[in-house]
Amino acid sequence: MSRSPRSPLVAGNWKMNLDRASARHLAAAVVAGRGAVGTVELVLCPPAVYLETVGDAIAGSGVALGAQNMADKPAGAFTGEIAPPMLLDLGCRYVILGHSERRALYGETDADVNAKTRAALAPGLVPIVCVGETLEEREQGRTADVVTTQVRGSLAGIPPAELARVVVAYEPVWAIGTGKVATPAQAQEVHGLVRGLLGGLADASTAAGIRILYGGSVKPDNAAALAAQADIDGALVGGASLKADDFLAIAQAFARD
Repeated sequence: MSRSPRSPLVAGNWKMNLDRASARHLAAAVVAGRGAVGTVELVLCPPAVYLETVGDAIAGSGVALGAQNMADKPAGAFTGEIAPPMLLDLGCRYVILGHSERRALYGETDADVNAKTRAALAPGLVPIVCVGETLEEREQGRTADVVTTQVRGSLAGIPPAELARVVVAYEPVWAIGTGKVATPAQAQEVHGLVRGLLGGLADASTAAGIRILYGGSVKPDNAAALAAQADIDGALVGGASLKADDFLAIAQAFARD
């Protein structure tokens, strides 16, 4: 096993949790512990209504701000949606796209994720594009087919220079919020598959530079084993990101010596 040569990234997806005061407090606690994680890039993705609050709390700290979703249009009559330029206006650098909950609960397709990815890249946002199989699909031996279809569909037609800016997150759906986690070997196998697919969409050199995160019940006690894998470049953290100590401990596991 060997660590990835790419700059590690650990992103916290707070999902639909917290209130404004607790969001501010959590962000401040992450900033306070930022120095202990070295060169690991930290990203906080709060609910959209708290983006400005968290952005103010992390301003100038080196911790980046990310959104959990966005529309694929720059403006217009789309009630309830949030446009990419609005996220930039609030200081966002990243946006999570195609999370399994968006796919399963709200019917987002690979084509939808592709449109959003293009819309994010256009003004300069960095999309974190999520892919991953369900438990049923894994038990049927379809993991490779499902992930291949999602990667190719979600990133179709994006030029190599733009694809180089994308972050991919592999999140086995069966491991999200269940306490289960893919073994390091299982995770590495899929990460290696994803990197090969990225090489086919662009070229080997571009693929070698794209960061691929693991998401799915990442915790301080399993992060180090995941971080030791050659193609795992960080983590997309759910529940554990709601506790600053746990989130920072996970980030420390990915720190380079």
